[in-house]
Amino acid sequence: MEIKDLRIFQSVAHHGSISKAANELNFVQSHVTARIKLLESELQTQLFHRHSRGTTLNSEGKKLLAHSEKILSMIDEMKKAFQDSDSPSGTLEIGTVETVIKLPMILSAYHRNYPNVDLSLITGVTKELIDQILKRKLDGAFVTGFNSHPDIEQIEVFQENLVLISSYEKNTIDDLKNKPLLVFKTGCSYRARLESWLSEEGIINAKIMEFGTLETILGSVISGLGISLVPQSTVRHLELEGAIQCHPLPDEYSKISTVFIIRKETYLTNTMDKFIETINDFANIANPPLLTPYLNVAVNQI
Repeated sequence: MEIKDLRIFQSVAHHGSISKAANELNFVQSHVTARIKLLESELQTQLFHRHSRGTTLNSEGKKLLAHSEKILSMIDEMKKAFQDSDSPSGTLEIGTVETVIKLPMILSAYHRNYPNVDLSLITGVTKELIDQILKRKLDGAFVTGFNSHPDIEQIEVFQENLVLISSYEKNTIDDLKNKPLLVFKTGCSYRARLESWLSEEGIINAKIMEFGTLETILGSVISGLGISLVPQSTVRHLELEGAIQCHPLPDEYSKISTVFIIRKETYLTNTMDKFIETINDFANIANPPLLTPYLNVAVNQI
């Protein structure tokens, strides 16, 4: 049984005539007759009383009409849900590194404009998120320090300036080089840059302490446990409060872009298309002066 057979049946039932149904559906009359006979054969029952004036539903036909109207109505609603570009719905699974300062604004605007979309947010390091995109386990992801990949398209969200952070104790840059590195696990672009800078400075076997959240890293830096490399926008409020010190690094280590990535040749649903539109709306907006980096949304840790 095919969906088109139910539409043919419904048209014949409403018109009480095979010829009128054929005219409405732009089919030849013989095709409509053949599909109705095939439907009756599959259901092993007649659906119409046939007479000189046309056709009339019998009891079995009335039963099928009730079911077919429900089925066709649900199908029409399903198509509308995917085709309605002004009111998308469905699910969207987005990955992100923890330091996307504009993410709360993007998520808030998107949810406000498209409340019917179920948005799922997963955090991780850049390397993991790229892998999830390539395996089609995420619809898109915010990553940093991404260069290029033949199977991935990218949209620049904003550029960041990374700074070396330490506790507010007075230390020279040479003192900080020997402090433990408080970083995310391997695959984090900030960690890679910090290790590259120290390597160039002659520090080969720096002590590394891995953490799972930015909040824990910042708290540990404040307490004097070690140093880290983070976007300046995420710690501006801590610097102004006198909780940490920020130290500049050369441009080759401090300049970095945050981009939104999707897999190439993936069909862009209305849900994703509107999400990308929302990202572009915020791409050129300056960062809020004292926006805390912690997201007030539920996230699933990778």
